[in-house]
Amino acid sequence: MPEPLPHHPQPSPTDPEPSARDRRGPAVPALRQEPVFDAVPERSRWRYQPRRASRLWRSRAMRIGVLVTALALCALVILGLVRKETGHEGFLVGLGLATLPVPLLVTAFRWLDRVEPAPWRNLIFSFAWGAFAAALIAILANTFATRWIATATADPTGAHSLGATVVAPIVEESAKAVAIALLFFFRRKEFTGVVDGVVVAGLTATGFAFTENILYLGNAFGEDQALGYSGLPALTAATFFVRVVMSPFAHPLFTVLAGIGFGLAATAPRHRRARRILPPLVGVLLAMGTHALWNGSASYFGPLGFYAVYGMFMVPSFALLTWLAIRSRQNELRTIAAELPKYAIAGWLAPAEPQALSSMKARTMAQGVARHAHGPAAAHAVSEYQRFATSLAFLRHRAERGTAGPDFTAREQELLHHMWQRKAVAAPALTYAARATGRVLVPPPHRDYETYNPYRV
Repeated sequence: MPEPLPHHPQPSPTDPEPSARDRRGPAVPALRQEPVFDAVPERSRWRYQPRRASRLWRSRAMRIGVLVTALALCALVILGLVRKETGHEGFLVGLGLATLPVPLLVTAFRWLDRVEPAPWRNLIFSFAWGAFAAALIAILANTFATRWIATATADPTGAHSLGATVVAPIVEESAKAVAIALLFFFRRKEFTGVVDGVVVAGLTATGFAFTENILYLGNAFGEDQALGYSGLPALTAATFFVRVVMSPFAHPLFTVLAGIGFGLAATAPRHRRARRILPPLVGVLLAMGTHALWNGSASYFGPLGFYAVYGMFMVPSFALLTWLAIRSRQNELRTIAAELPKYAIAGWLAPAEPQALSSMKARTMAQGVARHAHGPAAAHAVSEYQRFATSLAFLRHRAERGTAGPDFTAREQELLHHMWQRKAVAAPALTYAARATGRVLVPPPHRDYETYNPYRV
């Protein structure tokens, strides 16, 4: 009977907290010839599920159905309101023009999320919430507040400017932040850091900007038609240039600040309540502030002030946040390269696997090798193996920082269990990819390079 894997001892509540220098985390379990994953929780308590859509629908059909129905109703109401405002032709023109930047933005955020990809259901929910739920809340609340201010002050022009500068940023950023908060609290295992916050926030804001652009572009087209223009002249072209060409990143830039706040909270230790509460609040307030500055530059500063704010604040801020997001992505790859060699030493991974798993190029090549040799099922197994290995590296990193939680042993063995089931297909492909991409040194030229391809017949 093979010896079971050792349990990781948990520190006593009375033990002094180790310093950052002395903290090394639980020991990595040694590999047995036939591992026994005795600490793996029962299937219903798995956190790291293999991707099986049918299971989701069987076990959570009611909640998913309610959510989809609610978002669909929001979509019908908001699109109906926009169509009523813009007219039939204006709606179609606005819809066509507003769709143009969406694939580019979605692709950019999906690229940023490639290290540990979030499930598509989370990304679709984020976009749908922004496009339908948040947009509906914003249009109703903004309209009500602006009319109330105009009635109270008897100054419709001032009410419009005040609504755009003060009311709209508060309402819109709060509505978009709800999507981030829902995923943060109810999909916590898939929301682990700054990159996840940036991606969720960016897609939510992309959806919101999509619906808002339909309204603005449709109204502009309607005004051009009323003046007797045909095609896309004057106001429609100017609106398209400002909202789609110059500033497609405006709403994502605002909301990403809130996403970074939630991402920082996700990495904070459980006992540090201030570090888990303050960053999201500060992030949402910063999102409101930048949004107010952007709207105010157009309402109060005139065209020159708008372009000054755009060039001196918005563009540098966008560049800084882009750098921060890419840096966070690289830090994730560095975490993989630092943590997974411990499992290679213990025998769970081949020596070259950590190098392949910390390179996006090698990961892609490994999936391609498996697909070419054994078909799509093998490539899918390699993809899942990479995802579980990435989660294992992040779990180990949190354990060494003292933030993994008391169920670390069960979660570690759960991930090792999933990886062991796919190792026969994934390990050779990753080893080959590591050598082919130069992640590890290859033998001298007189050696037989044919041995590097594990799938060659």
